[in-house]
Amino acid sequence: MGLLEGKVALITGATRGIGKGIAEVFAKEGAEVAFTYAGSVDKAKALEQELGKITKVKSYQSDASDYDAAQQLAADVLADFGKIDILINNAGITRDNLMLRMSKDDWDTIIKVNLDSVFNLTKAVIKPMMKAKSGSIINMTSVVGVKGNAGQANYAASKAGVIGFSKSIALELGSRNIRCNAVAPGFIETEMTAALDEKTVQGWRDAIPLKRGGQPEDVANACVFLASDRSNYITGQVLNVDGGMLT
Repeated sequence: MGLLEGKVALITGATRGIGKGIAEVFAKEGAEVAFTYAGSVDKAKALEQELGKITKVKSYQSDASDYDAAQQLAADVLADFGKIDILINNAGITRDNLMLRMSKDDWDTIIKVNLDSVFNLTKAVIKPMMKAKSGSIINMTSVVGVKGNAGQANYAASKAGVIGFSKSIALELGSRNIRCNAVAPGFIETEMTAALDEKTVQGWRDAIPLKRGGQPEDVANACVFLASDRSNYITGQVLNVDGGMLT
């Protein structure tokens, strides 16, 4: 029996990278999976078909940064699955640039996609979770949100905001048996990092105490723990999944 048997998880941005890894591991642990995608219809349907072999799964094309779309998404998932036990706010993007060159649009877009989306989806699921007197909300932040990074002022601000938001929600909803935690990945090797030159990637690896990049499954396993009953006395925390990068 898996750690998430009998639970329904809603995961945003799950057609690639960390989000896909979370969806795959959650399905293996017995969760029923609802996941969103922005534009990759083929990837979404392929993942839906893959996970459908082992659990109930459905994909939804939805923009997490759109408040009304997020409310409709939650309503659709509730209609299709009957409940939402776990919310993984994973959807996010980068638009890196030095502050001198960063446009107002670069700033606004990152805040909208990375931070507003967390508010939107959390707002959409808390009423059904409160009614059920149970729930686990896991928000994807980043080590950059903890320590900052040159050329990523917008991204760092959005991810630091996710941390503050998560701690506040943990305080607000703890009495309703709803937990909220954040996961801060470090250098995780995905399709995005595969586009970097090997020298740059090796430089990252050398700076990490474990001397390797992380895999999406490493982040997914941390999320399984925080979503499961094994962590039912843990809330308001930031779990770094970074190979010791911030040590």
